[in-house]
Amino acid sequence: MSYRRTAGCCSVVFLSLLMCACQGLGGGNSAPTPTPTPAGSLNSINHIVLFMQENRSFDSYFGQLNAYRAKQTPPLPQDVDTWTSGTDKTPANVSTPGYDPNTGQAGPPIKAFHMQSACSENLTPSWNETHRIWNLFHTGSGVFTMDGFAFIEGKFAHDEFMNGVPNFTDFTGKRAMGFYDDSNLPFYYFIASNFATSDRWFSPAPTRTHPNRFYWMAATSQGFVVPPPQQITAKTIFEVMDNNHISWKIYTTDGHTYFSYFTYFNAHHANVVPLSQYFTDVQNGTLPQVAYIETGIEVNDTSSSGVDEHPKSNIQLGAQFAAKLVNALMNSPSWKDTAMIETFDEGGGLYDHVPPIPVPSPDGIAPIMPSTNQQGDFTLTGFRVPLMVISPFSKKNFVSHTPMDYTAALKLIETRFNLPALTQRDKAMPDMTEFFDFTTDTGPWATPPSPPTQPTNMPCTFGVPIG
Repeated sequence: MSYRRTAGCCSVVFLSLLMCACQGLGGGNSAPTPTPTPAGSLNSINHIVLFMQENRSFDSYFGQLNAYRAKQTPPLPQDVDTWTSGTDKTPANVSTPGYDPNTGQAGPPIKAFHMQSACSENLTPSWNETHRIWNLFHTGSGVFTMDGFAFIEGKFAHDEFMNGVPNFTDFTGKRAMGFYDDSNLPFYYFIASNFATSDRWFSPAPTRTHPNRFYWMAATSQGFVVPPPQQITAKTIFEVMDNNHISWKIYTTDGHTYFSYFTYFNAHHANVVPLSQYFTDVQNGTLPQVAYIETGIEVNDTSSSGVDEHPKSNIQLGAQFAAKLVNALMNSPSWKDTAMIETFDEGGGLYDHVPPIPVPSPDGIAPIMPSTNQQGDFTLTGFRVPLMVISPFSKKNFVSHTPMDYTAALKLIETRFNLPALTQRDKAMPDMTEFFDFTTDTGPWATPPSPPTQPTNMPCTFGVPIG
């Protein structure tokens, strides 16, 4: 910014003193050096879209990212999990003890393997099971050996009956050790490698879907580790946005939303709209300032939409659904000032080698559960989950190594729109600005890339997985 000296500066009372002051300000007759103005800032993003899918750990989906990045022309940096200084385990060479249904003890180890089915029998990520997965043989020790995946999921399958008939057949827990790669999920591998991702992005709570989904909207589960028997009163990001005149919508595939578990929902049904409205809004440039996309509510471990990528659903159909959402955004007028964050609600009991991270208790509320449950509180996260930050302002080929849970997405909304924190949890998170590049006013991806078509050619089989 420059300025012009005026005659009045040196033509008032105390002339001699003011002449000296005027000369000192300008360095004689020259104007000061202009202060560079950044080409863009977080204010360049006017719309934030949060899209969450179901029950996938980082390693089960993105454990093969380095191999994919190495195959590109030119090769991309193979910097996923580099924060472990070369001592990192990978899904190709690890195993965890299986469950022996005959003895109820640990059976032969089960190696990580390339999953050959787009579906599997269900797994459990619930509170007790998660706390044993962390350390199978010394549960509660505070040491995270990450060795309980196959055993716990095998035992879960073995113990589940309906009218005296087993619900499952994979009693060893092999399905917990299955992973996918770019041949199965080419759209996700392309998006995660071209835009920005993270290898230190965790679900907020060491338990199942519902409590974690509450963190996605309120940065707390208000003590619940299972679905609550009634609505909860925790303040949601939606209430904070209303109080500050920030527009928002929830787009749903079937009219069901996790927002309905909060009392604030009762007077705000109108903000929940069909997914078809999303496609209209991106094309018309009428997205709200903040949007959530939901693919139904998990009921009895079953999706209400079939495209949420839950283990019992077809992951390729889910990835194809995600591609439809992303491609619609990238090929619309809304692309220029939008950021979409796609992630998954929790690890689902699927293998990941990285221990949880310590985090602040959101509100000091202890877990609401029987005293016979595994002991713990809300000062540890759950497992790592996949993340894709999709925007014209996303850094190209970026991998964050900053530990955070996904209430960081709430912190991003709060930072962008100058909103207060909901709890101590989102207050403590990074605001995700490291994922963006604002050195130009249009961003590195002003012209979006062209992702590959997501195939749906894998079989959808259940039972003991092949691989």
